[in-house]
Amino acid sequence: MLRVRLDGGEMYAKQGSMVAYRGQVDFAYKGQGVGGYLRRAVTGEGQDLMRVKGRGTVWFAESGSHISIFHLDDDRLTVNGRSLLALESGVRYKITTTSGGVGAMIAGGVFNTEVSGTGGVGVLCLGSPLVLSTDEPVCVDRDAAVAWTAGVRTRVVSTFRVGNLFGRTSGELAQIEYRGRGGFVVVQCGEVPARGAEPSG
Repeated sequence: MLRVRLDGGEMYAKQGSMVAYRGQVDFAYKGQGVGGYLRRAVTGEGQDLMRVKGRGTVWFAESGSHISIFHLDDDRLTVNGRSLLALESGVRYKITTTSGGVGAMIAGGVFNTEVSGTGGVGVLCLGSPLVLSTDEPVCVDRDAAVAWTAGVRTRVVSTFRVGNLFGRTSGELAQIEYRGRGGFVVVQCGEVPARGAEPSG
């Protein structure tokens, strides 16, 4: 569970993630912009955030997930949109895409959220996260990847075979490859399938 203390300032959090609060706190919907609507149209997912402002203490959680806090110092981090829980007001966000052409369409969920600036970012993860270096290329199931650092290049790697089409889900047909010196990718121990999809494990 994430506890945030507000002293007249504001922050942003995933809609529906507030589980309790104390004090004078206001919650307001934050529009997701054209990029967010495009993401929803293509993948069925959206980055719905709410503005949280006032004085008091607020607790956030989602389905008992582990919460990791990343502190950005004029830096960037890319997050699987479904895993973004909260961010401080000094952190901006925008929708980005994963390259891969047809493979990306097979994999689904080609859209991610890039956060940048200075401040804390709360990220959801099923179980204790696994952090993998990207000094050498590493392939991750797209439903298991949570976040990765700036400078890490991504592309969809298809393991598609015609004979394997039936009975397989998108995560088994294609994975995301991550590579980049000095970077890392955060992987969760379970898979959260895209809305409307079946688990890929």
